This record gives sequence, C-alpha cells and structure tokens, in this order.
Amino acid sequence: MNKEKIATLTTWIEKNSLSGAILTDYHSVAYLSGFESDPIERVLALVLLSGHEPFLFGPALEVNSMKESGWQYSAFGYADQENPWQKLVSHIKKATPGTSFAIEADNLTVSRFQALQSAYPSASFNTDITDQINQQRLIKTSTEIQRMIAAGHDADRAFEIGFHALHEGISELAVAAQIEYELKKSGVPSMSFETLVQFGDHAADPHGSTSNRQLQSGDLALFDLGTMTQGYASDATRTVAFGEPSQKAKEIYSVTLEAQLAAQNQAKIGMTASELDAIARDVIIKAGYGQYFVHRLGHGLGSSVHEFPSIMAGNDIILQENMVFSIEPGIYIPGIAGVRIEDSGYMSHDGFVSYTHTDKSLLSF
Repeated sequence: MNKEKIATLTTWIEKNSLSGAILTDYHSVAYLSGFESDPIERVLALVLLSGHEPFLFGPALEVNSMKESGWQYSAFGYADQENPWQKLVSHIKKATPGTSFAIEADNLTVSRFQALQSAYPSASFNTDITDQINQQRLIKTSTEIQRMIAAGHDADRAFEIGFHALHEGISELAVAAQIEYELKKSGVPSMSFETLVQFGDHAADPHGSTSNRQLQSGDLALFDLGTMTQGYASDATRTVAFGEPSQKAKEIYSVTLEAQLAAQNQAKIGMTASELDAIARDVIIKAGYGQYFVHRLGHGLGSSVHEFPSIMAGNDIILQENMVFSIEPGIYIPGIAGVRIEDSGYMSHDGFVSYTHTDKSLLSF
C-alpha cells in the first residue's frame, strides 16, 4: 500500500473540485493499494474520495485477500449474482454526497461506463485521471528499481535455461514450457507476460505466438521473456543461433545489435524519447532495413510490463533520472528471419543502466 501516492492523487482530486476517483485498471489498483489481482470479467475498483478514506471494492471471494495484502482501509465485496456497479455506487453514496468523479478513460470500456452511469445517473464522470497516474508511475523509487533489478536477474536465468534446452526437433512450446517450469520450481512466482519463443522465419512475425514449430539447424531462435519480483517486471529479448545461420541472418543480427547498442550507449537525461528512437532507427535505415523495423524502440516498465511512456518517434517526453524503459530494436524479414535484441533499464546521470545482462553477441548452440 502506498499512502503517499494515494495522498498525492487525493490532493489532485481536491484541487480539481472533484468528489473522488474510481480506478478500475487492476494495475493501478495494485500499484496504489498493494492488492494484486486480475479480476478477469469481474469488477475491481479502488475508490479515492475527497475528505474521506479510500476503499477497495471487488469480488466477494477476494475480500479476505484484500485485507491480508496490507490494505489498511475498508474493503467491500459483491456476490456474482449482484449488480457490481449498483453495489459500488451504494458504498460511494454512504461515504460522500459528492457526484463528480474521475475515471481511467483508457481502461473503462463503453459497456462498463454505461453500467456505472446507469447505476449513478445523477453523477458525472467527465474527468480522466489516467495522465496523473502515469506521471506518478513514471519516476521509480530506489526500492522499485531494486525489485526490477532482481526481476532482471531472473530473466537472465530464464535465457540460460532456454538456450540450453535447444536441440534439433524441439518445439517452441516445449522450450517455453521448460523455461517457465524451471523458474517456478526455483521460486519465481510468475512471468511478466507469456514467454515467447520463435524459430527461424517464424520470428519475422514480431507479434506472433509460441507455436509447435520445430527447431532446425541454421535457425535463429528468438526469446522474449520477463518475470515479476515483488510486483515489478523485467522484459528482455535475445536471439541466438542453432547451428550455422545464413549470411543474411548474420547481417540482420549485426545491424540490430549495432542499433541496440547505439541507443543504449547514447541515452542520456534530457534527451527526448523521439531522439532516442531515432538513434537506433537511423542505424537500421542506413543499413537498408528501415522498412523492416516496424515498431517503437521501447516502452516503460514498472509494476506492469508495458507502461507509459512509449519510446518512439513523435514523443517528446524528456528522459529523466529513474525512468525505466526497454530498448528493443528489431528487423523482421518475412520468409527469412526475425531478430530483436532488448534490454530493460533505468536512466541515471551516467546514462542508461540495463538490469538484464545476458550476452548479446550472436551465441551459437
């Protein structure tokens, strides 16, 4: 539970003459309350109120977990057969007569917004608090960074497990399963996202999925993975060779590595996200592969694996001390190969400090 950050948001609510805020993104709920849960189709909310204590609201089956998570205020639940929005509104009305509330507009679906408005027709939900939460999460504390450094250590172990699992004929799914099994057996509670393993030209689909594709001699093998440690994420990608890859694959790898190292080594406080993206992108463009680098350079990380901000062209946010983000250029040529190399790290006065450390030379297994 983060009382200081809750107090900061409550002060913002009061300055904007709002009655409160209803936070429905489970990442925001976890970040502020300390209670971690993905409610899937159920409703989970953290309600911040002007002049009153905040409260948690969610499925009745999770109320005990809310109280045991370190949350120091009220926690209310609803049964599956109840209307969650009506019950949520009833608790709000008991706490405050106010009728103006902020919401997380990026998270609340149209149907859920309509259900909330229907349950509380006299209230207004016209203010978006998303940017305030993003700004709070942007600069990490030393404790948050230490947790991500630990998550980075686990990601490096995951790569080692995955690399040594490679053999002729093994499937992408089998390698991913071995990585996650060995990590969980050693005490790592969860991955930060579903482990991605792609062989050969399958890796040319950067948003593909792990499949039954089998490893063949000469393939490149792409691993994109991360872990959670005490609620904080790592995210890293390595691409290695199985046997002797083609000259084209080696060239693609070399250019991607040059781009990744250029951005990582030249990142500095005061630079814009757009400028950092351009450093890596220019390397790839000059090598003739610009059309095959089809995504942003990176994204923020913290208590969730994808956070504000995007490190991309057109984003002029200034890089600041203790901002945490990924640097992950890639080249994806359909029918030939896909390469991505990614580290996560934080900004310091000495530049970008990576908290993933697995060798980035083209390793062969």
